[in-house]
Amino acid sequence: MQTYDFERYLNVRSANTPSFGPDGERLSFLMDTTGVPQVWRLDAPREWPRQLTFEEEAVSFASWSPERDELIFGMDQGGDERTQLFRLDGDGETITPLTDMPDAIHYWGGWNSDGSRFAFASNRRDESVFDVYVQGRDERGDDAEMVYEGDGWLSAVGWSPDDESLAVLESHSSFDQDLYVLDVETGDCDHLTPHEGNVRYGSVNWSPDGDALYLTTDEGADTTYFARLDLETGTVETVAEGGDWNVDSATVDEDTGRFVLGRNVDGYTELTVGELTGETEYREFPTPDLPSCVAGGPSFDDEAERFALTVTASTGNTNVHVVDVETGETERWTDAATAGLPKSSFVEPELVRYETFDGREIPAFFSVPHETPDGATPVIVDIHGGPESQRRPSFHPVKQYFLNRGYAYFEPNVRGSAGYGKAYTHLDDVEKRMDSVADIEAGVQWLRDRPEIDPDRVVAMGGSYGGFMVLAALTEYPDLWAAGVDIVGIANFVTFLENTGDWRREHREAEYGSLEDDREFLESISPSNHAENVAAPLMVLHGANDPRVPVGEAEQIADVVAEQGVPVEKLIFDDEGHGFSKLENRIEAYTSVAAFLDEHV
Repeated sequence: MQTYDFERYLNVRSANTPSFGPDGERLSFLMDTTGVPQVWRLDAPREWPRQLTFEEEAVSFASWSPERDELIFGMDQGGDERTQLFRLDGDGETITPLTDMPDAIHYWGGWNSDGSRFAFASNRRDESVFDVYVQGRDERGDDAEMVYEGDGWLSAVGWSPDDESLAVLESHSSFDQDLYVLDVETGDCDHLTPHEGNVRYGSVNWSPDGDALYLTTDEGADTTYFARLDLETGTVETVAEGGDWNVDSATVDEDTGRFVLGRNVDGYTELTVGELTGETEYREFPTPDLPSCVAGGPSFDDEAERFALTVTASTGNTNVHVVDVETGETERWTDAATAGLPKSSFVEPELVRYETFDGREIPAFFSVPHETPDGATPVIVDIHGGPESQRRPSFHPVKQYFLNRGYAYFEPNVRGSAGYGKAYTHLDDVEKRMDSVADIEAGVQWLRDRPEIDPDRVVAMGGSYGGFMVLAALTEYPDLWAAGVDIVGIANFVTFLENTGDWRREHREAEYGSLEDDREFLESISPSNHAENVAAPLMVLHGANDPRVPVGEAEQIADVVAEQGVPVEKLIFDDEGHGFSKLENRIEAYTSVAAFLDEHV
């Protein structure tokens, strides 16, 4: 099998986040051809696309006006996540700053029906909370009107059909939200979802007549389902069950009642396309003609005859496809480059389950190189972040590089991962945190029984919370590992919670435990307090502007492990935040990881 340089893999492009223009013909999307995601436009499938933005920083979203030839897009500086909003002409010739407050975060809340105003949530008044604002398309900065003063983590999630109200979501944690309807004129805010315990509400859409919200929720269930929330009575009625799996996305066209649901089945997306025929009744259209994949972010055209969505698969890089609603026929519109890498060189994973310490079955994706000499294959255990996230079978250039270089790849969804029901996500809460690390140990024991794997060459790698899992695995089970790679990871829960963004602290304490009540426990499980156990060489990578996991987490673990005489490499990027968005930085980061593993594994 021919091998390829890492830079080739990191130059594989991604096209995603589609949005149809007001005429239903033009399609915008984000693509990273220049090294960071920018706004591009297509007027027909597989045409040569037109680039509309030429910024040095990554664009996070772009949304067409419903009536005018213009979009609004979001962009931060150096990964600091303080997103600012900009108006972009449809030809890309003029960009107008709309928010101009670089110290504040702005969460996009959508256009009103005629595109004269838009909504957003921002912490510009108080860094620790988000208020709701409405702004005219020609207004800037302080011209925005604060229509509701919040005391938590709020986001605006859509205008009512008559433009008089906004749906507002308050997030208490990743698995507990509340919904409100805000009267834009009076500021009255009606609480729709009083509840006890944790209940999720997401993918919020207004009904065509404005008397209900269609959404996903797990109220009264272990998995999320598609439901109708009546605004007058507060009653939640099921439209489509989740069953054993989550309905994790729902997009409803408010003019026609047509909708697209995404059900997460063991990580793969199963789409349901339908049209409401009553409050909770619908007729179903043919299933879109797509291969096994991960798909999401549908955007209907102006007549809801088609929708565009992002599609990715283990052996197929991310592209935008357009689906005909009534026939299910699907056409790929974008042609994001694969850097000349043949598709035949990519590896499809095997979905496996292994038994952990308490008899529970843990799902994982396991990939082996095309050529695997018995007992001689090193393996990377790649642990996802979150922890309320999920490793899914999407295209992962770093994984495909290591597979091409002869490494096997193991991606477990340990307890606490999303995608497997409410109960599963809470199995690692607070005092049960280290049970998830024990799931990693059980996964390594499973790998040791695979005939391809060299048990002396097992690598732990992960980012964000996955970085904590790497460090915890190295300290709790030091004999298992040949090396560890910690990317923007948590080294000490106390210093992390003390220094993370003010708006995130309460949200994260709901998962990890609070500084006030659980400080002693948090110190007891923090890897930096057990660094003397680390025996494997360690590489630490971080962004200096990271607002989620401050760079001090990388500096402290690198220093304390180095004091033990263990080989440590540290790489800090001054112009990055929570992850690496710029191509040149990704190349430096991951080629450095490859060289580190080549040396030590």
